[in-house]
Amino acid sequence: MSISASQVKELREQTGAGMMDCKRALEETSGDMEAAIDFLRKKGAASAERKAGRIASEGIIGQWISDDGSQAVMVEVNCETDFVAKDESFGDFVAQVLQVIAVNRPTDLDALGELPLGVSGSINEARLVLIGQIGENIGIRRFECIEAETGSVLSGYLHGQRIGVVMGVKGGQSQLGRDLAMHVAASRPLAVLPSGIAPELLEREKNIVTAQAMESGKADSIVEKMIAGRMTKFVRENSLVGQAFVKNVETTVEELLTSEGAEVSAMIRYEVGEGLEKRSDDFVAEVMAQVG
Repeated sequence: MSISASQVKELREQTGAGMMDCKRALEETSGDMEAAIDFLRKKGAASAERKAGRIASEGIIGQWISDDGSQAVMVEVNCETDFVAKDESFGDFVAQVLQVIAVNRPTDLDALGELPLGVSGSINEARLVLIGQIGENIGIRRFECIEAETGSVLSGYLHGQRIGVVMGVKGGQSQLGRDLAMHVAASRPLAVLPSGIAPELLEREKNIVTAQAMESGKADSIVEKMIAGRMTKFVRENSLVGQAFVKNVETTVEELLTSEGAEVSAMIRYEVGEGLEKRSDDFVAEVMAQVG
């Protein structure tokens, strides 16, 4: 049957679901408004859109690495609170999404959302159902499929559920990749080599140290040396090879790699919520307000 725009609008106003979700629900239920509402509630779409604007900066980093170290996947799935991040159903959803990515290797988030997830329908549909069950906004923020370069092996490290690192290493002992992954989790290098640090970051830092050096009131020749020295220090501390190795601060990562005849071929680091706005509300107060 033909579904009118006014019917879609009415259902949207009652449920807060998306226009296309409302249209589909009405088509599935032959225009029966009550049945369409039930349809959306079962899918979780009735509450999902209303929660879509809420900040979701907590969550889980999922990681998978093949037994031979030739392939790896990392994914970040967000929710609103640390409480939900520890929920079993949320963790199960992340694990299932991770496996779908590993098997299907989608190209982007849109393609991932359309992939099937067991009896729940697509990943997007399963996400909506979970939103309805948990009552928080949930989103898959990013993922990456990593292929090992010829001669290299992928290793990973998860720090709890909040930080994940995948390293690709050519040569060296079998433990080296994991040791470097642990190092990267702790030290947050911006790039493997100094040349890999983004020019805009270097320019920003140079502007800062220049202003600081000029405030010293020293001669121009001294100021130039101060700027050069501080930029050298910045590059060393923010490139992997220039950092002191966390398991032995007497040696740099570059010296470690040289001693083992190894080189880094890949470095991927995810941290939950990095770059996202954080919730500032008091979760306990929110619950008490609802109870009261």
